[in-house]
Amino acid sequence: MDSVWFRRFAGPGTGDGTTPQLICFPHAGGAASAYVALSRALAADADVLAVQYPARQDRRKEEPATDLTALARTIADALARDLTPGRPYAFFGHSMGAILAYETARLLAQSAAPAPVRLFLSGRGAPAPEPLHSDLIEGDAELLAAIRRLGGTGQGILDEPELLEMALPALRADYRALGAYRWRPGPPLDLPFTVLVGASDPVVPTEDARGWLGHSTRESRMRVFPGGHFYLDEAVAEVADEVRTSLAAHAAV
Repeated sequence: MDSVWFRRFAGPGTGDGTTPQLICFPHAGGAASAYVALSRALAADADVLAVQYPARQDRRKEEPATDLTALARTIADALARDLTPGRPYAFFGHSMGAILAYETARLLAQSAAPAPVRLFLSGRGAPAPEPLHSDLIEGDAELLAAIRRLGGTGQGILDEPELLEMALPALRADYRALGAYRWRPGPPLDLPFTVLVGASDPVVPTEDARGWLGHSTRESRMRVFPGGHFYLDEAVAEVADEVRTSLAAHAAV
């Protein structure tokens, strides 16, 4: 895989080129390292690759992306160059990452590249022509208040001026991109979805997440976990089981 865009935090499964791959898309302001725990939990079963967006961690000197559709196209192009025909792969996207996973899958569906076997869409309401109210953020004060509302283990940076200064450019750009994103109507994707959401997510009601099921022609499923927007922090083992079971089922077909 293109090392500019993808990071691996655990061994690549069996290393024989047939292990299913899981391509993970981070949340707004997040980096590839958001998937370290899930990568390790799935190390024996999948080759987990996390997308590294520009303007964070080892790409922090790059300009951040401010257009989600354009970013999805760049990621789709990188994947199309490196995907192995016949090797199953799936996408996992959390929050903003769910939109990027979905848009990347839509672009791949229009190309000759092999399609993912499944989309795992987490912590995000289904796309619609109008932006979610929670995406329409103006100014740093409103942005930081929104981040505090979401909770999660990354809250510590908000109280560390030096860390916050490093994180703000990516956060500003990501929320600008979310506020500008408009879903373009099109046919449902011909692949199954697994929709995951926290029962007490402050910005993603369960019914909004359920709306994803209408964007797939295949039999899909939804799971609600205890916790808020970053339920995954406390449910890594359970989510890994969900991913492992689904990938094993597709590999057996």
